[in-house]
Amino acid sequence: MTTTTVIPKSYAGALAAIVAMLFFSVNDSTIKFLSDSYALHQIVFVRSAIGVVFGLLVIAPLTGGIAQLRTRRLHLHLIRGSFVVFANMMFFLGLAALPLAEAVAIFFISPLVIAAFSVIFLGEQVGPRRWTAIAVGLVGVLVIVQPGTAAFQAASLFPLAAAFGYASLHIMTRHLGRTESSASLSFYIQVTFIFAATLFGLALGHGAFAGGHGPSLEFLFRGWVWLSAADMPLLVLIGVTSALGGFFISYAYRASEAAIVAPFEYVAMPVAIVMGFLIFDELPALTDWIGIALIIGGGLFLLWREAVQDRRTRASATHYRR
Repeated sequence: MTTTTVIPKSYAGALAAIVAMLFFSVNDSTIKFLSDSYALHQIVFVRSAIGVVFGLLVIAPLTGGIAQLRTRRLHLHLIRGSFVVFANMMFFLGLAALPLAEAVAIFFISPLVIAAFSVIFLGEQVGPRRWTAIAVGLVGVLVIVQPGTAAFQAASLFPLAAAFGYASLHIMTRHLGRTESSASLSFYIQVTFIFAATLFGLALGHGAFAGGHGPSLEFLFRGWVWLSAADMPLLVLIGVTSALGGFFISYAYRASEAAIVAPFEYVAMPVAIVMGFLIFDELPALTDWIGIALIIGGGLFLLWREAVQDRRTRASATHYRR
């Protein structure tokens, strides 16, 4: 008699989300590091071109071959890709002006938005306690952003907008994941990025609108330049981490319910604080720490409620079988 250990899909989804966040954290830090030298759309174009090549040469062969990229739902892939383009562009514009940990903290209202969207668009169940957790997370964002005060920065609205785009992306991931592979979900996002970055490059890559703006808009309006040989390893790094992060997060939302996976994305928060300190000599202010605690607390409470609900469901199923 042999015993086979199978990792439950919910655990596999959570683990994949953690791995994805580690890749995305490296990606975000590197893009912030390069934001003084290149235009955002140029970085995105190069990153996605490298990501496509990496996906074709590495991810696709390891996950079933090029056949995994075939789809009959290209229009939905492009809509989903548009959400992630919006989310990334907004987040990186905020990242150019804000401390890394602050931008990530504001963005992390997204798991709570995902939980709310999962009710509206997917019919998943979120009870009153979980709605309370969502409200606590929103309060955390308000503590960090401080609207209506002298400390408010307009750039903080960029990662907030990104959170809603990101939530919309993963609701579509949950829908498309019923028929599409993780490899195809990752691949078509990179294709959409290339298309969007090309359009931005044609419109703004001449640099005529650059100059006289704050860090965020300067990052958007800056013209394209020749890539420095010294920066090529960093550009390859963001291409590879983008492709791997996209693959693992797509797998996570295919394998598990959105409300289960989303809280595990908070692993990026402590990573962002460490990277912000080590690379950019940044530390969150007291109000940022309070906001971060509220946002993470709300997300972890959601996770705890999911675990309680899962135990009850399993107990009911066991009782029924008996």
